[in-house]
Amino acid sequence: MKKIFILVLSLALVFTLGKCFDFHEKELETEERLWDLYERWRSYHTVSTNLEEKHKRFNVFKANAHYVHNFNKEDKPYKLKLNKFADMTSHEFRSIYAGSKIKHHRMLRGARGNGTFMYANVESVPPSVDWRKAGAVTDIKDQGKCGSCWAFSTVVAVEGINQIRTDNLVSLSEQELVDCDNTENQGCNGGLMDVAFDFIKKKGGITTEKNYPYTAEDGRCNSKKENSPAVTIDGHEDVPANNEDALLKAVVNQPVSVAIEAGGSNFQFYSEGVFKGDCGTELDHGVAIVGYGTTLDGTKYWIVKNSWGAEWGEKGYIRMERGVKAKEGLCGIAMEPSYPIKSSENNQIRHEEFTPKDEL
Repeated sequence: MKKIFILVLSLALVFTLGKCFDFHEKELETEERLWDLYERWRSYHTVSTNLEEKHKRFNVFKANAHYVHNFNKEDKPYKLKLNKFADMTSHEFRSIYAGSKIKHHRMLRGARGNGTFMYANVESVPPSVDWRKAGAVTDIKDQGKCGSCWAFSTVVAVEGINQIRTDNLVSLSEQELVDCDNTENQGCNGGLMDVAFDFIKKKGGITTEKNYPYTAEDGRCNSKKENSPAVTIDGHEDVPANNEDALLKAVVNQPVSVAIEAGGSNFQFYSEGVFKGDCGTELDHGVAIVGYGTTLDGTKYWIVKNSWGAEWGEKGYIRMERGVKAKEGLCGIAMEPSYPIKSSENNQIRHEEFTPKDEL
């Protein structure tokens, strides 16, 4: 019984620690205590580096620890934490995790869409929507050190509309887009969700994550897996730019792909609450809106699914302020929204039609 008690206690401790990495102000008072904090953080995140790199990373970690602590002492509607990015400089973080160059790719591609917006005549919207509760959102994924956020954003929207039309939630392959959608998009070097939607339509669908799993790096397109589509779409539409009211009408009906500026320190260390900045409109990251709501104090927000793993933010999500004064929306969220179209008749391909031959 004693062994069982110890085991249960240990599991409870692991579960508690797994929820969040916390630290106390006293751990910042001396260099020695900061080193102990850093070692605890390294153990928590299983970080391994050589001695020279370790000292370099400690200095970055120390600066970030003070930044997070000082920010959290302020009366802000959201909090920060020392997450897995805590030993990265702002420049390193931006170049790896917010380096999709969406604005650059948009400039190369030119004007958006054909001007049609199927939800323009939506008149009434409910006070809140959460597509996760409706079963239209898969588990949080992690893009790793690869600028493939555009692929993850695309897949969230396609998974969502497929579930809404077929009542079947299927986890789809970001890696197929990274490896195979490379005429305009550039894999780990960034891309556009609109281009990815066009690719999926043209190829006759996209395969499952199980069939073509994610590797977090550019690879050669596997044509056998690519030619085993599981889910199809009929095309896509763009939400009118710089119009949060129009964006709301779209999100009422399905998850929507959006681009934001996500390279700031407050986004890097976001932990919980309604995010209100600090950010601009230099679009560098693709995410997806999967709902919206309002806090008890009246703050309106978007529910945004990210691709940095479940340990970041609110279990992989961030609530971003909605209905701000700037027409572009917070962090430019209303500048480039788009969503896939899928008719009720165009249902998911039957399993036997997309199962690779080597799995039969």
